[in-house]
Amino acid sequence: MHVPVDNPLETKWSDRPREHSDNGIAWIRHGAGRPVVLIHGVGLRAESMAGLLDALAADHEVRAFDLPGHGHSVLGDVGDSLAGYTDAIVGAMASIRSPAIVVGHSMGAMVALDMAIRHPGRCGAVIALNAIFRRTADAATAVRRRAAALSSTAVSDPAPTLSRWFGDDADSVAAKACRHWLESVDPRAYKAAYTVFAGEDGPDDVGLSSLACPALFVTGAAEPNSTPEMSRAMGARAPRGRAAVITGAAHMMPMTHDEPTVAAIREFLGREMEVTP
Repeated sequence: MHVPVDNPLETKWSDRPREHSDNGIAWIRHGAGRPVVLIHGVGLRAESMAGLLDALAADHEVRAFDLPGHGHSVLGDVGDSLAGYTDAIVGAMASIRSPAIVVGHSMGAMVALDMAIRHPGRCGAVIALNAIFRRTADAATAVRRRAAALSSTAVSDPAPTLSRWFGDDADSVAAKACRHWLESVDPRAYKAAYTVFAGEDGPDDVGLSSLACPALFVTGAAEPNSTPEMSRAMGARAPRGRAAVITGAAHMMPMTHDEPTVAAIREFLGREMEVTP
């Protein structure tokens, strides 16, 4: 099991205590009330969702999970498919008795949507942040080339990733936290997860049209890869779907624009699920 050292930056993204399931998945728990599950993206860890965790814990029991092989979670036998990652998180949700509001970011959004489609009893609502849907041919080629170039034994230079995520803000505190996580993650686990991420193209139309729970698709207006058009397309296909776009945000929206992201989530829950925002 690969456990990174604590984040040296004293911020809200610093390392927090974990609980662990029998299948080796770790999570941070905070608050009380209706359950919320948070799932981060490739190369990151539960702390990347700290802004959402802290805000939503005011009136929910929030669990922010580490993906398999990330943070304090073991990689386990997830295989080479998205379903393996989803089922590992579902297995760790056994102690959550009622359907959860499942919020995922990037690859975590893939997991959240896959969970809502294949394990509908676990999801009272699904919220996909910066989710991809039908990449262009050029984008698909680029992400698969990046996956193929990754080493399973050596940490990759995080600079190109941080540049894509943060642009001119690659020296911000949020970017420095992401750099630390990217430099700390087990290379084998990172390559495995990124390869699955690169091979996915978002939920298919049948899956989206089968979603029984309310679904919200949120992305940043400045996001070049999981674009506003993608979120709107998924929202239009889901029977109870909606889309929202956060002004000025890009890929790391849950960290850089956590307050408007939380506001969009609360507005959605208040409207769709009669949960007091």
